[in-house]
Amino acid sequence: MKTLSIDVRRAEPQDARAISEVHRVSWLQAYGGLIPHIPLNQMVDRRGETWWRKATRGPATLLVLDVAGTVAGYATLGLNRARALPQEGEIYELYLRPEYQGIGLGRLLFGEAQRLLKSLGCNGLIVWCLEDSEHADRFFRSAGGRDIAEGMENFGDKELKKVGFVWP
Repeated sequence: MKTLSIDVRRAEPQDARAISEVHRVSWLQAYGGLIPHIPLNQMVDRRGETWWRKATRGPATLLVLDVAGTVAGYATLGLNRARALPQEGEIYELYLRPEYQGIGLGRLLFGEAQRLLKSLGCNGLIVWCLEDSEHADRFFRSAGGRDIAEGMENFGDKELKKVGFVWP
């Protein structure tokens, strides 16, 4: 019997290429048809390997989900950017490669990000997602999030509503 190692750890600069690929495939899958084609591709192209290498040294914490040596997902987290809301922590991004979705790995990565924020002294957590992203909406609701805030994001000529999910 073979044992499969699954680990959530802080990202290292040498993870940059793999994180860039996770970002590319997960964003194209998650937002294709929601965000217009040109702005979506521009957003993906801006975050290549060099961008992610710098992000591993940046102010936000970057976690990777490592499955048997493959970076299957990532999460970025830090202090809440919406000052009007009382939650102190925020998960800015949480994405998995499509082939790793639907088997509990997203819940694992989310739980580790949530625990890390709490260990850093953050009371409460917020995560934003596009209202029309049914997969993200279902994920955050099933994780116990309550949608209490909304805002708008501009993508080229299209404005999309975003929803803020919170946890105590």
